[in-house]
Amino acid sequence: MPDVSPWREPVPPDGTMGEPRARGRFGEYGGRYAPESLVEACREVDEAFREAWADPGFRGALARLLAVHAGRPTPLTPARRLSEALGVQLYLKREDLTHTGSHKINNVLGQALLAIRMGRRRLIAETGAGQHGVATATAAALLGLEATVFMGERDIERQALNVFRMRMLGAEVVPVSTGSRTLKDATSEAMRHWVGATGDSHYCVGSVVGPDPYPWMVREFQRVIGDEARAQCAAELRTGVPDHVVACVGGGSNAAGTFAGFADTPARLVGVEAEGGAGAARGRLGVLHGCRSLFLQDDDGQIAQPHSIAAGLDYPGVGPEHAHLRDLGRARYVTVTDDEAVGAAVRLARTEGIVPALESAHALAWVISAAGGGDLPAGSTVLMTLSGRGDKDVSTLKELL
Repeated sequence: MPDVSPWREPVPPDGTMGEPRARGRFGEYGGRYAPESLVEACREVDEAFREAWADPGFRGALARLLAVHAGRPTPLTPARRLSEALGVQLYLKREDLTHTGSHKINNVLGQALLAIRMGRRRLIAETGAGQHGVATATAAALLGLEATVFMGERDIERQALNVFRMRMLGAEVVPVSTGSRTLKDATSEAMRHWVGATGDSHYCVGSVVGPDPYPWMVREFQRVIGDEARAQCAAELRTGVPDHVVACVGGGSNAAGTFAGFADTPARLVGVEAEGGAGAARGRLGVLHGCRSLFLQDDDGQIAQPHSIAAGLDYPGVGPEHAHLRDLGRARYVTVTDDEAVGAAVRLARTEGIVPALESAHALAWVISAAGGGDLPAGSTVLMTLSGRGDKDVSTLKELL
């Protein structure tokens, strides 16, 4: 497991993970690199979100939906047997226990309410692992909206359960056959479709990527993870704050939401990427899907094809705020192989009775490897976001085990 990003002293609480600078910038990253036909649509989303987020009525309506429909707050679960074996105190923030089975519902309910506020009647979404697609279909059914979800053909094959769930909920699932037939290509097709549908549709971006205001907006909708965990740690831990806060990173929404709750604390933030999709760890500056960030590229500057056993991490880059956190030294980004992630999933199942999503298993694999060493000294307290449950990955795991 390569040491791709050394520790630095945490930056002071200087507004890190606050509102981005002008034009949606996080340092040199972010921005609104959208085609001219989408610039006005992005501006409308920006204005609507700012108004809504300042409106106690909107935030109250979202909080009620998160409580009565999504099942928030999610618990903080001590992984007792695994902690004893590793020599650290590991606590799991259980996003796998939300309705639909992952953190994606937090963001989608927020964006669905925003779409209604803007007068839009249809949600457009991209999905890789299918969890964002399921969450979008769920919110659309709940709130009386239509939903169209773009998904790569390769992901449709390996995430058949979630495809069925989306269709049962009434969503149209559009197969994407271009490129690698995974998340990157689904995102490209969804954005192309939005160009001709801005009048009646809202593009419900699933991660902290895309043109401004999406990276900031999605992080704010996911901040509920970190805010809840911060309060739960204050009540559970003697020190009040864990030594380390760990989450898996594809585009990076569950990690951004978790980190936001601890950015102004001494906790060390660790984002764990797939070895074959390590945008923050090994990416180079580039522009994709409307924002400037770090992306895997070939020698000619073309976006390289990523690979991960976890469809939700099968993305060639990382959200712009993660790139900025890396540059600041506020967060460290490491990588995990497919085999390490599978091993971690099995170990959690057999020690704690929890089958995690393969995306989440990447974060756990780093904790297991780092425990007892210089990265996680014995006795360290670790908060790890368990971003989703493993039902969707049973077919993949069954072939390997």
